[in-house]
Amino acid sequence: MISYFTEDIKFSFKEKRLTSRWLKLVAESEIRRLGDISIIFCSDNYILDVNIKYLQHDYYTDIITFDYCEGDRLSGDLFISIDSVRENAAFYGTEFADELNRVIVHGLLHLIGYDDHTEVDIKTMRAKENYYLSLRELV
Repeated sequence: MISYFTEDIKFSFKEKRLTSRWLKLVAESEIRRLGDISIIFCSDNYILDVNIKYLQHDYYTDIITFDYCEGDRLSGDLFISIDSVRENAAFYGTEFADELNRVIVHGLLHLIGYDDHTEVDIKTMRAKENYYLSLRELV
Protein backbone atom coordinates (compact mmCIF):
# COMPACT_ATOMS: atom_id res chain seq x y z
CA MET A 1 0.00 0.00 0.00
CA ILE A 2 1.23 3.46 -0.84
CA SER A 3 0.63 6.24 1.68
CA TYR A 4 1.20 9.94 1.14
CA PHE A 5 2.28 12.42 3.80
CA THR A 6 3.64 15.94 4.16
CA GLU A 7 6.24 17.22 6.60
CA ASP A 8 7.19 20.86 7.15
CA ILE A 9 5.37 22.02 4.01
CA LYS A 10 1.89 22.78 2.72
CA PHE A 11 1.40 20.66 -0.36
CA SER A 12 -1.68 18.99 -1.79
CA PHE A 13 -1.02 15.97 -3.99
CA LYS A 14 -4.16 15.30 -5.98
CA GLU A 15 -3.05 12.31 -8.07
CA LYS A 16 -2.71 9.69 -5.35
CA ARG A 17 -4.87 7.02 -7.01
CA LEU A 18 -3.30 7.43 -10.44
CA THR A 19 0.20 7.47 -8.99
CA SER A 20 -0.46 4.38 -6.90
CA ARG A 21 -1.78 2.48 -9.95
CA TRP A 22 1.21 3.64 -11.99
CA LEU A 23 3.74 2.57 -9.34
CA LYS A 24 2.03 -0.81 -9.11
CA LEU A 25 2.48 -1.17 -12.89
CA VAL A 26 6.17 -0.22 -12.56
CA ALA A 27 6.68 -2.76 -9.77
CA GLU A 28 4.92 -5.54 -11.70
CA SER A 29 6.94 -4.72 -14.84
CA GLU A 30 10.08 -5.28 -12.77
CA ILE A 31 8.70 -8.55 -11.33
CA ARG A 32 8.12 -7.04 -7.89
CA ARG A 33 5.15 -6.51 -5.59
CA LEU A 34 4.25 -3.35 -3.72
CA GLY A 35 4.53 -3.58 0.02
CA ASP A 36 4.26 -0.57 2.31
CA ILE A 37 5.63 2.57 0.70
CA SER A 38 5.41 6.00 2.27
CA ILE A 39 5.89 9.03 0.07
CA ILE A 40 6.69 12.01 2.25
CA PHE A 41 6.60 15.42 0.60
CA CYS A 42 8.74 17.89 2.52
CA SER A 43 10.79 21.10 2.36
CA ASP A 44 14.47 21.50 1.52
CA ASN A 45 15.25 22.12 5.18
CA TYR A 46 13.41 18.98 6.29
CA ILE A 47 15.20 16.75 3.75
CA LEU A 48 18.54 18.33 4.71
CA ASP A 49 17.87 17.41 8.35
CA VAL A 50 17.04 13.82 7.33
CA ASN A 51 20.15 13.67 5.17
CA ILE A 52 22.39 14.84 8.02
CA LYS A 53 20.73 12.81 10.77
CA TYR A 54 20.43 9.44 9.02
CA LEU A 55 23.00 9.50 6.21
CA GLN A 56 25.62 11.94 7.56
CA HIS A 57 25.38 13.91 4.27
CA ASP A 58 25.38 17.69 4.70
CA TYR A 59 23.71 18.71 1.44
CA TYR A 60 20.31 19.25 -0.14
CA THR A 61 18.79 16.67 -2.46
CA ASP A 62 15.48 16.12 -4.21
CA ILE A 63 14.87 12.62 -2.82
CA ILE A 64 16.09 10.29 -0.11
CA THR A 65 15.02 6.66 -0.28
CA PHE A 66 15.02 4.36 2.74
CA ASP A 67 14.81 0.73 1.64
CA TYR A 68 12.86 -1.77 3.77
CA CYS A 69 12.34 -4.32 0.96
CA GLU A 70 12.07 -8.02 1.66
CA GLY A 71 12.43 -10.42 -1.25
CA ASP A 72 10.32 -9.23 -4.16
CA ARG A 73 8.15 -6.99 -1.93
CA LEU A 74 8.99 -3.30 -2.28
CA SER A 75 8.76 -1.34 0.95
CA GLY A 76 10.35 1.91 1.96
CA ASP A 77 10.12 5.63 2.63
CA LEU A 78 10.58 8.19 -0.14
CA PHE A 79 11.32 11.67 1.21
CA ILE A 80 10.82 14.18 -1.61
CA SER A 81 11.74 17.85 -1.35
CA ILE A 82 9.05 19.84 -3.13
CA ASP A 83 11.38 22.86 -3.06
CA SER A 84 14.07 20.96 -4.99
CA VAL A 85 11.55 19.48 -7.42
CA ARG A 86 10.34 23.02 -8.23
CA GLU A 87 13.91 24.23 -8.72
CA ASN A 88 14.76 21.24 -10.93
CA ALA A 89 11.65 21.77 -13.07
CA ALA A 90 12.64 25.40 -13.66
CA PHE A 91 16.28 24.46 -14.34
CA TYR A 92 15.39 21.71 -16.84
CA GLY A 93 12.50 23.66 -18.39
CA THR A 94 9.91 21.01 -17.58
CA GLU A 95 6.56 21.05 -15.85
CA PHE A 96 6.54 20.66 -12.07
CA ALA A 97 4.22 17.61 -12.28
CA ASP A 98 6.52 15.89 -14.77
CA GLU A 99 9.57 16.48 -12.61
CA LEU A 100 7.70 15.28 -9.52
CA ASN A 101 6.68 12.07 -11.30
CA ARG A 102 10.29 11.54 -12.40
CA VAL A 103 11.51 11.88 -8.82
CA ILE A 104 8.81 9.53 -7.51
CA VAL A 105 9.64 6.80 -10.02
CA HIS A 106 13.35 7.40 -9.39
CA GLY A 107 12.76 6.53 -5.73
CA LEU A 108 10.83 3.39 -6.62
CA LEU A 109 13.61 2.34 -9.01
CA HIS A 110 16.05 2.63 -6.09
CA LEU A 111 13.82 0.28 -4.09
CA ILE A 112 13.84 -2.14 -7.03
CA GLY A 113 17.64 -2.12 -6.91
CA TYR A 114 18.77 0.40 -9.52
CA ASP A 115 21.56 2.76 -8.55
CA ASP A 116 22.94 6.03 -9.89
CA HIS A 117 26.55 6.21 -8.73
CA THR A 118 28.34 5.61 -12.04
CA GLU A 119 27.77 7.05 -15.52
CA VAL A 120 26.47 3.66 -16.70
CA ASP A 121 24.10 3.45 -13.70
CA ILE A 122 22.85 6.98 -14.36
CA LYS A 123 22.15 6.18 -18.02
CA THR A 124 20.28 3.02 -17.05
CA MET A 125 18.29 4.86 -14.37
CA ARG A 126 17.36 7.69 -16.76
CA ALA A 127 16.26 5.22 -19.45
CA LYS A 128 14.06 3.40 -16.93
CA GLU A 129 12.60 6.71 -15.69
CA ASN A 130 11.77 7.78 -19.25
CA TYR A 131 10.23 4.42 -20.09
CA TYR A 132 8.01 4.33 -17.01
CA LEU A 133 7.06 7.99 -17.38
CA SER A 134 5.79 7.13 -20.87
CA LEU A 135 3.59 4.40 -19.36
CA ARG A 136 2.01 6.73 -16.79
CA GLU A 137 -0.58 8.01 -19.25
CA LEU A 138 -1.72 4.41 -19.88
CA VAL A 139 -2.94 3.77 -16.32
